[in-house]
Amino acid sequence: MSETETGADTGTQQTGAGEPPAEENPHAKVMLDLANSMLRTALLPSAATVAAGVLVSTLWVGLPGLFGALVGGGLAVASCLLTILMMRKSAALMPALVMAVALGGYVFKLMVLMIVMTLLRGVEVLHPYALSLTLLAVILVWAGAEVVAYRKAKIPAIIPSGR
Repeated sequence: MSETETGADTGTQQTGAGEPPAEENPHAKVMLDLANSMLRTALLPSAATVAAGVLVSTLWVGLPGLFGALVGGGLAVASCLLTILMMRKSAALMPALVMAVALGGYVFKLMVLMIVMTLLRGVEVLHPYALSLTLLAVILVWAGAEVVAYRKAKIPAIIPSGR
């Protein structure tokens, strides 16, 4: 191998695609830091939203409200955690591929949520409004927390390649 293929001129070893390894990839570091920040920022408000949904739904319609709110909150948190997982797993990819993963993941999550909600439609022990309103509230709170985390992250518009 030549000096440029091993990365000896820069002291780093290159991957097959011409990208530096994930631990040296500045884009990957920014994406991982952002995913961690979004997770930290969103967990507590989302848990509080689930708790509020459970309390209000239980007082509103009793046990079916409790179970509906728990299922709705659980589905919402699982969906949002899947976004963070996708961010972490795709962080080392080229930015265009990260966007493709994000769009594909969004479509996949929508389809899964639609299928799950359709399957849960006839379950008597789940109050449908408690489930759907808690699901919607948690997703909106999580999305708002992600926006707050992004705005605080101070991510550069252009990430230098380090070469």
